[in-house]
Amino acid sequence: MEPAKVTDTNFDKVVSEHPLALIDFWAVWCYPCRALEPTIEELAREYAGKVFVGKLNVDENPKTAERFNVFSIPTMIITKNGREIDRIVGLVPKKHIEAVLKKHLG
Repeated sequence: MEPAKVTDTNFDKVVSEHPLALIDFWAVWCYPCRALEPTIEELAREYAGKVFVGKLNVDENPKTAERFNVFSIPTMIITKNGREIDRIVGLVPKKHIEAVLKKHLG
């Protein structure tokens, strides 16, 4: 399963429909974002059915990025039942992201 495209228009609907979601805020010109992309794709496959994984392009969807005070990318926001419960900023190892997800999966 590939990460889903998340936009200003569908963000609230997407995160409210999934008990646990990881949304990657990124941009095409951002080298660390591009370096993180294979990890996000792996997480989407490995956590399918447990965690919704989506990507939100901040250049195309500035309202959501602004609403969540995303000033540095990549930023991954983890939501539970539509509310932000954690965030990871920067290019981090997959193990770090997995540890955060597992903490919230219980």
